[in-house]
Amino acid sequence: MMKALVKSRPGPGLWLEHVPIPAIGPNDVLIKVLKTGICGTDLHVFNWDPWARRHIEPPRIIGHEFVGEIVELGSEVKGYAAGARVTAEGHITCGICHNCRAGRRHLCAHAVGIGGGRDGAFAEYLAMPAFNLWPVPADIPSELAAIFDPFGNAVHCALSFPVAGEDVLITGAGPIGIMAAAVCRFIGARHVVISDVNDQRLQLAARMGASRIVNVASNSIAEVMDDLQLPDGFDIGLEMSGNADAFNDLLRSMSNGAHVALLGFLPTSTEINWDDVILKGLFLKGIYGREMFETWYRMTRLVTSGLDVAPVITHRFAADDFQQAFEAVRSGTGVKAVLDWE
Repeated sequence: MMKALVKSRPGPGLWLEHVPIPAIGPNDVLIKVLKTGICGTDLHVFNWDPWARRHIEPPRIIGHEFVGEIVELGSEVKGYAAGARVTAEGHITCGICHNCRAGRRHLCAHAVGIGGGRDGAFAEYLAMPAFNLWPVPADIPSELAAIFDPFGNAVHCALSFPVAGEDVLITGAGPIGIMAAAVCRFIGARHVVISDVNDQRLQLAARMGASRIVNVASNSIAEVMDDLQLPDGFDIGLEMSGNADAFNDLLRSMSNGAHVALLGFLPTSTEINWDDVILKGLFLKGIYGREMFETWYRMTRLVTSGLDVAPVITHRFAADDFQQAFEAVRSGTGVKAVLDWE
């Protein structure tokens, strides 16, 4: 038996339970989980909001951000050994649909995510297909490897369009928005402006590379555009907030022909002024997860080349103290919280 954080039943909350250690198939490995990161989607599940009710069917072990050590290999697994430190791509794809065969696995229509469609990583042990593993270099700390999943979201967004020398607007200073700001500055964006209503998170974004921060509760993006002398608007927009007002702010602030990457889960009732899209000729790109596995190569190389995103981890807790960890994230006092399962 093992400890695991389980969404045992519909309703708010999670429960620490003892459940069977998962069995592995011939192409799988069994991983002893060392550390896990709490994601915004985990918070949705904890709160049991409409998004969670649409996507989670209890009982389910949740969690998809992790690092661990291989303790058992399936009979057909090659290229790995017990004791290897790994993380993994959490979307398990079919391998045979059009997108998978064309090398676009991140667009697989049949993908199943750990912690959602199948049991996840908030547990002492996790079974994963060996295909999905990502080896962790020795010079990358375990707690940083534990948040490679959301870091990959940030890299996927930030590198969707050429940003060197460009002016970038990011709406939403959550963990992914802050890391995206760091990536954009690291690879040579001119101005990186990020907006939110949480001063603590905005200050962290400034320390990690944002050139200007905007608390939209008291200031406007339009004022910053005037100050930076950007009369035509921003070249690239990264929507990370999932907030309809922020999204509309972003669209109004884009230059003609600008590129926009959408990561935040916007409410289904979100309305926009389509003139801001059509008359400006904007390019909109939905972002879900990471490109497999090009994003993983890129984020590993960025970190080993000197990009530091570790400051986004603001809180650390033992797995047994998960209630405190979720409260830190939910209250906004924490940016990224990591659970220790050792």
